Amino acid sequence: MSQQSDPAIRTVPMPSDANSNGDIFGGWVLSQMDIAGGTIAARRSKGRVATVAIDAMTFKRPIAVGDIVSIYGEVTRMGRTSITVHLETIVRRRVVAEEISVTEGTFVYVAIDDSGQPRPVDAT
Repeated sequence: MSQQSDPAIRTVPMPSDANSNGDIFGGWVLSQMDIAGGTIAARRSKGRVATVAIDAMTFKRPIAVGDIVSIYGEVTRMGRTSITVHLETIVRRRVVAEEISVTEGTFVYVAIDDSGQPRPVDAT
């Protein structure tokens, strides 16, 4: 995935997001990725979306308190009502400029109307 574009989300985890070893909880990372993917899917569908599946999730390296976390994503598939988004989490350690890929995942969202029912999305 190209980091040429802006991230969908950028944040810094705090001590309350870490376990007793100082590593950030996987659930926190998953939540941030879902927020990032939801913003991409909502923009693409021009409306509300709901998460319906996580097809794949890989944790490659730990994230530490104070790391700068950037999540990049791209739409990889459009269905009649669904949008599949591939996400990659990149961190920049506090004292090192190197960017490190730490997680990847494929999230599926469904476009919904004001009643929470699936609605069709434009495939273009």
